[in-house]
Amino acid sequence: PKEARRRGDDEDPEAPDGEPGEIQVRGPGIFREYFGLPEATAASFTEGWFRTGDVAVVDDGYYRILGRTSVDIIKTGGFKVGAGEVETALLGHPAVREVAVVGVADPDLGQRIVAYVVADSVEPGALIEHVAAQLSVHKRPREVRVVAELPRNAMGKVQKHLLATP
Repeated sequence: PKEARRRGDDEDPEAPDGEPGEIQVRGPGIFREYFGLPEATAASFTEGWFRTGDVAVVDDGYYRILGRTSVDIIKTGGFKVGAGEVETALLGHPAVREVAVVGVADPDLGQRIVAYVVADSVEPGALIEHVAAQLSVHKRPREVRVVAELPRNAMGKVQKHLLATP
């Protein structure tokens, strides 16, 4: 049987219900190591648990996946915000074709939420207003940048790390 748990950060190793945490798994069906890559193995396991890189919260007893760690969890003003939740809200606007939400370094907030949007003629302020009814104040983008396209790698995956610049 496979086990799963959610880990918080170093100060809060066990993520409480309602708070984001990384999904970690262990069991006989989980691989033990990356062959010939001891550094990658050490970075991917914590106390025998495989770090999936997926972040979730538990709401009403169910896991809700928020996205991936690093660029997909934004720490802003003492809150952890899942970029996926903000992206979903922005994609609800009829003019928005694609979106990538990142955290950009901010001296007051730690990170501020910035949305890069590929859209058909829409004002950034209109997009912030659009998500206002769906997202708490701390989850709303502080800035929306309308772009012609999002940077992608050879596999077509959006490269958010290229966007997270001041």
